[in-house]
Amino acid sequence: MIKIGDPVPRFEDRRLVTGHGSYTDDALAESDACMVLVRSPVAAAKIKSVDVQEAKLAPGVLGVFTSDDLDADDIGYFSTGFPFKRPDGSEMYQPRFGLLAKGVVRFVGDPVVVVIAETRAQAEDAAEVVAVNYDDEAAVTDAKIALSDGSPTLWPDAPGNLAFVVERGDKAATENAFVKAAHVTALELRITRVTANPIEPRAAIGSFDAHTTRYTLRCGTQTPQRMRDMLASDILKISADHIHVVTPDVGGAFGMKNSPYAEYGLVLWAAKRTGRTVAWRASRIESMQSDYQGRDNYICAELAIDADGIFSAIRVKSIGNLGAYLGPLTPHPPTANVGGMIGPYGIGAAHIEITGAHTNTPPTAPYRGAGRPEATYVIERLVDATAIDLDIDPIELRRRNMLKPDQLPHLTPLGMHYDSGDFPEVLSKCVAIADWAGFEKRRAQSACHGLLRGRGLAYSIEIAGGPQGAHQSETADIRFTDDGDVTVLMGSKEMGTGHATAYRQILSDHLRLDPHRITVIDGDTDTIPTGTGSFGSRTMIAGGTALVRATEAIIETGKLLAAEALEAAEIDIEFSTGAFRVVGTDRAISLHDLGKRASDKLNIAVTEKADGPTYPNGCHICEVVIDPDTGVTTLERYVLVDDVGTVINPMIVKGQLQGGIAQGAGQVLMEQIVFDPAGQLITGSFLDYAMPRADDMPLFDIQTHAVPTHRNPLGVKGSGEAGTVGALPVLIIATLDALRPLGVTHIDMPLTAERVWQAIKEAKQ
Repeated sequence: MIKIGDPVPRFEDRRLVTGHGSYTDDALAESDACMVLVRSPVAAAKIKSVDVQEAKLAPGVLGVFTSDDLDADDIGYFSTGFPFKRPDGSEMYQPRFGLLAKGVVRFVGDPVVVVIAETRAQAEDAAEVVAVNYDDEAAVTDAKIALSDGSPTLWPDAPGNLAFVVERGDKAATENAFVKAAHVTALELRITRVTANPIEPRAAIGSFDAHTTRYTLRCGTQTPQRMRDMLASDILKISADHIHVVTPDVGGAFGMKNSPYAEYGLVLWAAKRTGRTVAWRASRIESMQSDYQGRDNYICAELAIDADGIFSAIRVKSIGNLGAYLGPLTPHPPTANVGGMIGPYGIGAAHIEITGAHTNTPPTAPYRGAGRPEATYVIERLVDATAIDLDIDPIELRRRNMLKPDQLPHLTPLGMHYDSGDFPEVLSKCVAIADWAGFEKRRAQSACHGLLRGRGLAYSIEIAGGPQGAHQSETADIRFTDDGDVTVLMGSKEMGTGHATAYRQILSDHLRLDPHRITVIDGDTDTIPTGTGSFGSRTMIAGGTALVRATEAIIETGKLLAAEALEAAEIDIEFSTGAFRVVGTDRAISLHDLGKRASDKLNIAVTEKADGPTYPNGCHICEVVIDPDTGVTTLERYVLVDDVGTVINPMIVKGQLQGGIAQGAGQVLMEQIVFDPAGQLITGSFLDYAMPRADDMPLFDIQTHAVPTHRNPLGVKGSGEAGTVGALPVLIIATLDALRPLGVTHIDMPLTAERVWQAIKEAKQ
């Protein structure tokens, strides 16, 4: 038996690391047709003509299709669930985001023509002879420029490329606080655009059964049920029960695989059109061009401080680059999690204004953190700059403003309801582990070698399992087999994050079941028709809640069945250590044996949600070393103490935190999606888009300080995004600390050697 809190190696790892994983790509051979897309080579143009006649006659070709063919079959468009407004109060314009471009292309990679052939090589050859005549137009890829006068307009119904303006907080109270402020810290910040680059690029296999009129889609997604529902309602205009989504091993997602894509709708439509099982797989370059991308913000931020060094208000204006189209979740990241800008501090007033802008780039969507890292970046950069402006120790300034445990629960001016935590203790613990007091000695040692050393501290807090007031339920279905083993069907979706092991620990702890006799199944909408999926660090919050409630129902039902089996009154039955016993006797039956005896009666399905979102929080401290002659920046030390609530499996939590740090560090140190002024993607492969490697990261010192929440029965707060949330600000703060003696007071990510060297050079002039 295993318990919650045990550092159990993941049950699924042997299968995955020995090559026995089952990914979408592994099933491509089961298809009998291949899809290739002809994509736009330009960022903005009218489509003057499309000639597909030669392609249709190419060997092996089963069909060549354009948007006209989609229209003939009444194929629909994706919609977004975030109907924000424009400054004049009018509804946000929702561009027609279809499966293929119609009349106009709006980013490099916009799909224009579909080619279906018997083999991939044949489809690629046919795609080469599709003739598309473009009338090029001016493009704009920068959100700030897109909103300026005279910029090319992507959509006539979105003049000035303005999609929406969203406000959060109390503007009047915030303005009043700034009028009374003794000091105001102001920063202009740039958060760059990045892309997820999962191990397995996107792939999809579609089939259609003419007898049952049902579609089957096999693809890697975090949200199988959402995928089914959106494709059914928006694209195919059918009932959801006519689509079966199967999601095997995912191979990494990071938010990018949270929403449906055009290719998924196309393989289903093409399967019906051709009568074949149609497969599609993105190349890495195709992924760079067409995956939903992340971040991309311009931010002007101000912090008001009174004469005692107390933060009184925060005021932020942000521009989010939405890309050309609004995907189902595109408006979410720049708007939904701005509440994290309050940080762990008792700030009294806040006003945030977020503007969404269209550009000739792929749509943006959630990327690990989905606005949380951006929010923490804003507040922690402001706090650190304030400490420098006022010549106050950065730790003392944070302690002075941090909420204390006896001040919780606390409702922030941006509507987040912090329920539990001990922010000062987490801060103190991290400072001690990081040997903050010994830093100057290490700085001097680096200086002896001609190197610059800097340190940074950032404290992050984020919402998990949200959104606030609209957190969603999850489904857990426990079934006993005829041999007494247990199958657990979950509406959440494993993405390489250890769900199967964590769920086994919960069941083994609550029911004392043998973990080796438990099978966890997810990712099949026929087997598990209800579910929300995995994103936003919600799985153990929502899925764990449903699973615990199901175990409670198992025990109650089991008492009745055990009473029958043991020929005793139900009131005399108790459950402990995995067995039902007649009180005061040695007569008992194990849950496994009871399940074997009455498997059909012990099947319990529960759809449940937690009592509210949670707020994981933690302190990050890092040190960087910079070679001033080359600008090369090296991450030398990294300490994180995080309160993720109850830790179900320390190994999994540390793995999630470590991966999150690496993902955040990758963005700060090297990653960036770059377009030239004409909209061409400059960073279209791993030759141009740098990715962090093992030797770019130090050995992380990761500790947890659990303050369990009462908002779910497990007390968990979530750990999937916590590492990334704090990594963005702490690395920039440390770099500025190293460069400040040279006169460098500001630098934006990514910290490439060229950018750092240039900053040093300019400071010397």
